[in-house]
Formats: sequence, C-alpha cells, structure tokens
Amino acid sequence: MVNLPLAHDLLWGMTPAQLPADAPQWAVAALAAGHPVVVRRALSADGFVAVGVRGVLREQRLAAFMPLDSIACRVSPEALCQVECERDLPVMQALKQLRPMLDDCGWVWGVSGSVGFELASGFAAMHAASDLDLILRTPHIIGRNQARELVALFDQTACRVDMQLQTPFGAAALREWASGSARVLLKNAHQAALVIDPWNPQEQAA
Repeated sequence: MVNLPLAHDLLWGMTPAQLPADAPQWAVAALAAGHPVVVRRALSADGFVAVGVRGVLREQRLAAFMPLDSIACRVSPEALCQVECERDLPVMQALKQLRPMLDDCGWVWGVSGSVGFELASGFAAMHAASDLDLILRTPHIIGRNQARELVALFDQTACRVDMQLQTPFGAAALREWASGSARVLLKNAHQAALVIDPWNPQEQAA
C-alpha cells in the first residue's frame, strides 16, 4: 500500500496464523470470524503495522503486528461519519445529534472505538453504556476556548463523548486540552509525553 495505515484505521486480512503462538483463543476466534484489527500507536518492524485485536469483552484486547502485504481492506474513521445504524442506542443518538455540527466545523473528523468498529464491520460492539469515541484531524491549533465549547456541546448528548485531537505530532484528548491544564498528554508511536502545546511539543516552560 502506498499510504501507511494511521492510528484508528481498521484493517482486514490478518489471519489467526499471524498471531503470536500464545495468543488467547478469543483473538484466534475473532480473526477466524473475519473481524478487522485496529491500527495502534507503536513502532513496528519494516513491512509490519502495529495493530490491536478486539474481543467481545472490554478487557479482551491483544497487541499484535500485521504484515502490510496482508492488508485486504482499510477503512479510516473519517469514512464512517455518515454510516447509519438501525440500533437505537445512546451512542447512535449522540452521533446523529453531533453530525451536522461536526460536518460544518471545517475540520476532518471521524468515528473510532466500538462505534466505528461496528459501523465498519457489522459485528456487534456497541452497547447501552458505550462511549462515543471521535477523532478530529487538526493540522493547526484549536484554541482552548474552542475546545471548551466543543466539550460543552458533547456534554449535552445522550452518552459520554470523547474526542482525540490528531495533531501533526500525535494525539491529545480534547477534554484534557479544554481543562486548562498546564501540560497535556501527547501520544505518538514513539512515546507518550506531557507537553505544553500538542501542536508545538518542542516548546518547554521557561
């Protein structure tokens, strides 16, 4: 593939045989059933991408590495923004409520987490207490006041909404950026570090 997969992309094509020898049975069963894997932030050897396998239970998560040449299909979070689902759950109510505002915000956004997994694959992953996980591609800085406005909108929905701000240097949590904390956690493939500005992580306090 010309473009390397990005964090939160869903990938199809990994087989049970490509799992570690000591992989749990639930992970083997998930891949045997045709479930996609999700790209995670971690370094990998040339020709591989770091992925996570999802099980039915929340604690069933397995870190693995998928050969790039095994990728048969790739779906990004932003490809799922307009996908509908017949299940009447709080997360879907929240997504429908927020969709017009997010479409008009001028940024590229997407759906990740259990909602994105089910919308992309058709395999049940959402439940009544699911959070809605969103990403926002933010090549340029979002002011803290704007972040607080987004959080206020999210808190008016039927479920908890968490958004990751995808900066050129990694991902930061919208709620943390909106909180006014002097430093926020910035995560990328190399590390997770507390920074003053997720769009300029080299900047340090005087």
